[in-house]
Amino acid sequence: MAVKISADKCKGCSLCVKACPFGAIDMANRKAVINDKCTMCGGCVESCKFGAITKVEEESENDLSAYKDVWVFAEQRAGVITPVVFELLGKGHDLAADIGDARLCAILLGDELEDMTRQLFEAGAEVVYTAGSSLLANYTADGYTKVISDAIHEFKPEIVLYGATHIGRDLAPRVAARVNTGLTADCTRLDIDPETKGILQTRPAFGGNLMATIKCPNHRPQMSTVRPGVMDKLPAEAGRTGEVIPVTLKLSESHIRTRILEIVKTAKDLVSLTDAEIIVSGGAGLGDASGFELIKKFADHIGGVVGASRAAVDAGWIDHSHQVGQTGTTVKPKIYIACGISGAIQHLAGMQTSDTIIAINKSPLAPIFEVADYGIVGDLYKVIPELMEAWG
Repeated sequence: MAVKISADKCKGCSLCVKACPFGAIDMANRKAVINDKCTMCGGCVESCKFGAITKVEEESENDLSAYKDVWVFAEQRAGVITPVVFELLGKGHDLAADIGDARLCAILLGDELEDMTRQLFEAGAEVVYTAGSSLLANYTADGYTKVISDAIHEFKPEIVLYGATHIGRDLAPRVAARVNTGLTADCTRLDIDPETKGILQTRPAFGGNLMATIKCPNHRPQMSTVRPGVMDKLPAEAGRTGEVIPVTLKLSESHIRTRILEIVKTAKDLVSLTDAEIIVSGGAGLGDASGFELIKKFADHIGGVVGASRAAVDAGWIDHSHQVGQTGTTVKPKIYIACGISGAIQHLAGMQTSDTIIAINKSPLAPIFEVADYGIVGDLYKVIPELMEAWG
């Protein structure tokens, strides 16, 4: 898409300048002119009383062969790469191999990038595109969107993958709109079509009751956000290196409409379900919020973290940061213990790839037993203390 202003029709009233929330319209010689801050939102179109502004569909590039390589957005927070990035590099390696002539690349934004670049190479990246600036030290939607969009226009990747984190879910659709391509959100599986070499993006649909496979045949890059915890990492190779390509920065403070004054971390930010090897989750079968005291005691005893079903979160018994499932966090621990969780499909979508699943439920007909490796039918308030004693 593109926003066009007809100089012949423009009367120089400047109503569009006032209407644009991005400061993307300037006045030059009493005529409105679009600048590089335009996000193509179209807000200015309705503001023009003279029909001088139109939003038009640009023809997509016919030469799809100009696009190469698989990119992974290397999300970092305070200089620490998020765990999902390493999972995406593992999957990106497989995708690049299936395409045949593609390289596995990462794009890293931030400040002081050297150590993070080294980690990306050791995790499998062949190329790391770097954009270093104090303006990029912390995530801002405006800054990151502009830099990544500019890089895509310059280097033309075929596939771009983002983690379906809070940042990834905010950033990816903005970039997709800027580069005029599609985006498939919350993917749980990615494959390459052996005939077209395009990406097959699979995600839950209709409340998790079916899996939809989505293609993007006519636009590039093909873009996906991927749920954390569903892809496998590559084994890290210490000392591995690759090619570093600096991205041309066309970023100034005027492009960023927000300013970060302070970052406040709370206790709930410390819950890391995606990294946990053991998760003990509680559901509606706990009866009330006090049941999580036993769940936490059990988790602490065996070196795990506390998870929860949506029912428990919706009841206000525990914070959303503990939620496992389709609308929470997707996890893949070595041991997942479901306590008082019936096993709705939305919950199963977030934990069924765990290495070992142990279910505790009063009802022998609970759906959770269909995916469990070990099932215990009984009162969790009697079973858990006995498990803790047996665990040692």
